[in-house]
Amino acid sequence: MKLSVKEMVLISLFTALTAIGAFLSIPIGEVPITLQSLFTLLSGLLLGPKPGSLSQGLYVFLGLLGVRIFANFEGGIQYIFKPSFGFLIGFIFASFIVGKLVYKKPSLNFRQFFTASLAGTLVIYLFGVPYMYLILNYVSGIEIGFLAALKAGCLIFLPGDLLKAVLASFIGRKLVNIIWYNNH
Repeated sequence: MKLSVKEMVLISLFTALTAIGAFLSIPIGEVPITLQSLFTLLSGLLLGPKPGSLSQGLYVFLGLLGVRIFANFEGGIQYIFKPSFGFLIGFIFASFIVGKLVYKKPSLNFRQFFTASLAGTLVIYLFGVPYMYLILNYVSGIEIGFLAALKAGCLIFLPGDLLKAVLASFIGRKLVNIIWYNNH
């Protein structure tokens, strides 16, 4: 995949924004509330499937290399054993799916952006909740049922994640023509 300078800059920008979103963190258990998913959704909405997922993959890669850009200023390869790591994997796939649903399709309305954002949010949960369940039960030695993991890793986050999906859709809809079609 050959990237233009504009795409490289935007990928780097969304990598940085996702890191900033991690620093704005409210710890509430195994998975903190952050703004990472907002920037994940926006990366797919505005950059498209490949560059968007590249921005999120770069974010995860840098964090695993030891750059302290994950929530709570953490980083390093050991982070794969954190219950929240599955959500980070989900960011990569969510950005791709969101981008696939909207990128450069003409005349998109808010509802289409919102539907794509909801799909991305679901993808994050599909990776994050089972991973959290497995890490807690088989690595951390904390016995938890899948329904309890679903509650702890999804249900308590739904109101905030719905708000982030609305915000990402609104921002994405406003910026889409500038990012997609402005060649300056």
